[in-house]
Amino acid sequence: MAKLHFDVAGGAIILLGPPPLVQLRRIKLQFDGMIRVRFAVFVLGGGVLLASVGGCHRPPSPDVMATVNGKEILRADLEKFYQASLGDNPQKPSPEQANIVRLNILRQMIDDEIIQQRAAKLNLAASDEDVNAKLIEMKAPYTQEEFDKQLKARNITVEDLKRDLRRSLTNTKLMNKEIESKIKITDSDISSYYNTHKAEFNLIEPRYHLAQIVVTGAPPQQDGNTQARRVPNEAEARKEIQTLHNRLESGEDFGTLAAQFSENANNASNGGDMGFVFESQLHSDLDAYNAITKLKPGQITESLPIYDGAGPGHKVVGYAIYKFISREAAGQREMNDPRVQQTIREGLRESHAQMLRNAYNEMLHDSAAVRNYFAEQILKEGAQ
Repeated sequence: MAKLHFDVAGGAIILLGPPPLVQLRRIKLQFDGMIRVRFAVFVLGGGVLLASVGGCHRPPSPDVMATVNGKEILRADLEKFYQASLGDNPQKPSPEQANIVRLNILRQMIDDEIIQQRAAKLNLAASDEDVNAKLIEMKAPYTQEEFDKQLKARNITVEDLKRDLRRSLTNTKLMNKEIESKIKITDSDISSYYNTHKAEFNLIEPRYHLAQIVVTGAPPQQDGNTQARRVPNEAEARKEIQTLHNRLESGEDFGTLAAQFSENANNASNGGDMGFVFESQLHSDLDAYNAITKLKPGQITESLPIYDGAGPGHKVVGYAIYKFISREAAGQREMNDPRVQQTIREGLRESHAQMLRNAYNEMLHDSAAVRNYFAEQILKEGAQ
């Protein structure tokens, strides 16, 4: 069962431990995640095929870190991604730690290059129209000035972003053709899962489907929502949340504002959607409980304070606005419930897709000629 608790550092209420099947969602490409560590969206998992060290030969150039079927991966590109991974962290890693990060990044770059080459062979590369359409979609929540600031803060250009979009969209097209199109979830599969896991669909208490926007007075965290606009203190947080509340009251979309301004990295990129919260979990914050239970579906609360703990004597660490989406009564959910069928279908599909993606990735590696010169260099130096 998920637990509702306070994240003191981030000043946000977050959910931990959701039921694995019920909460499964397809991963979406998000602006922040992509430009914060841009290589990460291309990873399919698995290892990297290393050539035998005993048969090492000199790379074509000291600037070549690896080759994939003869295609070179250059030091400058590896360093660009490495620097992006560091962010604004003032603490610099040791040489050993830095090389561990570089090895991981290079492995991911190799994985991506294998995917890109496979897609090109199958004529599945993303077109200019695909890239431009995605760029327009990403820019929609921002003014041009805000969008330019986002790029400048992360030291990337529009061309960098378009290149990464092209590779990510190409990845998606390949997976849709080679994996997603081959998955068939039957009614029998759904029935079998339901009969085996019937208890998962028996709600012992009512639950609420909620979304939230959180603004805190905490300083930015390295693992937080880097696209969110941080505020420096509690007074500014209160002012910020009230401004957002006014915009919601004037008709602006909750999900769009949550994605742009909420500082809860666990759900901001999903439009602030918290999923389902059990009634007993809401009791941990009586102010929120009392405000939410008075709402009708689609309505929002006033801005509510978030404290660094329960009971008296705790300080305000931020503010939140909650949107009440729906309420489900306690009781057994039957298999003929469309929501139950959809939940099971999505969960089974994602589980099967993950298995096929892993197998597909291994197949591609088996057929690729990969040389990781950087790994060979580290092993050689470490043995001396």
